[in-house]
Amino acid sequence: MNANVLDQAGNIREGEELDAKVVTDFIRAAVPDLQGTASIKQFPGGASNLTYAVSFPNKEFILRRPPFGKKAKSAHDMGREYRVMQKLKPVYPYVPNMVAFCQDESVLGCDFYVMERLVGIIPRADMPKGLEMTPEQNRALCLNVLDRFIELHSVDYQAAGLADLGKGEGYVVRQIEGWTKRYHDAKTPDVPDFEKIMAWLHAHMPPQVKVCIIHNDYRMDNVVLDAQDPTQVIGVLDWEMATLGDPLMDLGNTLAYWVEANDPPAAQLLRRQPSHLPGMLNRNEVIDYYCGKMGLSTDNFVFYRAYGIFRLAVILQQIYYRFYHGQTKNPAFGAFGQMVKILESQCNELLAGEI
Repeated sequence: MNANVLDQAGNIREGEELDAKVVTDFIRAAVPDLQGTASIKQFPGGASNLTYAVSFPNKEFILRRPPFGKKAKSAHDMGREYRVMQKLKPVYPYVPNMVAFCQDESVLGCDFYVMERLVGIIPRADMPKGLEMTPEQNRALCLNVLDRFIELHSVDYQAAGLADLGKGEGYVVRQIEGWTKRYHDAKTPDVPDFEKIMAWLHAHMPPQVKVCIIHNDYRMDNVVLDAQDPTQVIGVLDWEMATLGDPLMDLGNTLAYWVEANDPPAAQLLRRQPSHLPGMLNRNEVIDYYCGKMGLSTDNFVFYRAYGIFRLAVILQQIYYRFYHGQTKNPAFGAFGQMVKILESQCNELLAGEI
């Protein structure tokens, strides 16, 4: 396998540096046989928690910490994320091994944790250059990604000691009410009001189908693929939003990111995973496959898809609100207002004849 297709960290962004000696001393206290001093690089992204590759001559780790600057501690609860993965690992083997958690802010100025690094391929908007896959391989990958999702939703959360992960029951109502409030709070004058869409969602809330562990951000770019066989999933990442909830709501979230090859150009702007490749299932096939394996009805799936699109619009709008009001200077966020408009159009198209 060409090493260039493996997911690689890069240079650390200005203002987000870590003290290598401090990191070395902390990890060595948990892993005594380390050699040398840490070499630290940073993975791209950073609208949420920051992710660093920490390498020693004989071992590699991942360090996760909240963004620099002021933040609501509840929005970046590193201890919760660490504990969720620690408890999940014995029953869901795709979680990385956890190494150590630090809540002493004198170390790095924040809570953070260290876990093993899963070396493999992360399928982002496009597969890495040099990785050529056939339609048959793409389909196998797609099904394996969905099977890991189904496996998560089938975990016995009580036996895993995760009954306190969330409220569980009443999830559908809480999500619709919560995301509606968040959109009202984050709305700027240059984006749609979503009022008809929000009213439709409130009027069509289905009963909750079951309570299970949900990831809340399950996408192909949050999985790690085996470098030797890229159709196989060896890891699932980014558990910060995991909770107890409704699995079909979780699937609705996933489908909001599922851009197909024949979707219009505006929708292609939102693509963050290679779901457009030949052999990948389309959205309806994903629903049929998932619900068939879970023994759930595919009826009235418009609600879950509309919810997923609306929720994604709110997430983007919350970031755009900060850009609009000068609270962040990242120029990439300037396009998020336009993306919110695209998502509103997708919702209206989906609900045509329903509203």
